[in-house]
Amino acid sequence: MFDTAADDRLHYTAGHDEDINIEVDDDARSTASLPPFSPAPSELGSTRTSHEIDTVSMRSCSPTPSVWSVTSSLRAQAYKHEYGRGLNNYSEVYRLPADDEELDRLNKQHLIFMEAMNGKYAPPMEEIMADDVPGERKACLDLGCGSGCWIMDVARDFPNCDAVAVDLVPMQSLLMPPNCRSEVDDINLGLEHFYGDFNVVHARLISSGIKDYAGLIDHISKVLRPGGMIDLSEFDFHAYDQNYQRIELGIHEIGPPWWPRWLAFANAAARNLGGNVDAATHLYDWVANHPAFEEVIYREFWLPGSPWIKGDAFQQRIGNGMRDDIFAFMKSGRPLLLGNGLQEHVLDQIEREAMKELQEAKIPSWIRLQCVYGRKKGIHSTS
Repeated sequence: MFDTAADDRLHYTAGHDEDINIEVDDDARSTASLPPFSPAPSELGSTRTSHEIDTVSMRSCSPTPSVWSVTSSLRAQAYKHEYGRGLNNYSEVYRLPADDEELDRLNKQHLIFMEAMNGKYAPPMEEIMADDVPGERKACLDLGCGSGCWIMDVARDFPNCDAVAVDLVPMQSLLMPPNCRSEVDDINLGLEHFYGDFNVVHARLISSGIKDYAGLIDHISKVLRPGGMIDLSEFDFHAYDQNYQRIELGIHEIGPPWWPRWLAFANAAARNLGGNVDAATHLYDWVANHPAFEEVIYREFWLPGSPWIKGDAFQQRIGNGMRDDIFAFMKSGRPLLLGNGLQEHVLDQIEREAMKELQEAKIPSWIRLQCVYGRKKGIHSTS
């Protein structure tokens, strides 16, 4: 279950043209156990900044938060380096990097997904985020925002909304729109400080860092306003064959097919750390069977893992993009796999053979992206 005893944790926030800021309850200053990458309050300075940012209620569970400016040195402490990559210093569950190389991969992946899914958003997005309710400012929350591409698109496409990005490290884009804000938080600790504040909650490919995905969905149901939309997309850490059948491989032997073999090790490593890697398989049932949701729609997208489909320009383009993404993903997965005990020479062999396999594009393989969106029941809903 979610850890709901986290009211005293810090929330790092940054907006357009702002330094990052920390919020912490005044009552918690003397007693809170700060996250391991944060200095004690005394190290942040003896006084608050000269201004307190006027923020909406979603910023903190505290009615009277204190706000400190965070220096670049504190930003640096949000990261640690393992196996040549920069990882978040907050969660021991999510072990993919958060460095520039990974953010570049996620930026490119976002473009592939937009093309493969024929758009940026689930169909109800424009209706829900329309600026059409007098006195209400629409708001969108992106959980596990990564590079922030998706939430910054929201901020630009709906300029009268509040767009909030949450991840284990601060968003670092210099192009953040003025209505977009970045917060650093571990969402495994709960979302109570966001209850009732958002019209849309979005999450994509975060399952390896989530301990209790069904519990997260329950929290999202409370974060959403009536009529709001939950929008989830996940991948099950498996490859599929030409006939859309899952390629089931174990981790007790080393051999082809190599890309599915790499995924088997990544699946096991993420699972060992507590990640809910089976979430994609259960997304629809979890949302459809939750009493808060209605109009739940399931979609799935099959993406070629390499350009193995000949004579189809669209599939060739997606396959080339996914192959590049997988190459970068395997590099990003090294801290996860090596940290889980896989010997480096074995990982080197699997990576080398998997890259050769994908480069040759002779073995058909699909990646399955499973997506669910639905609406929170309205005040007058009878269902």
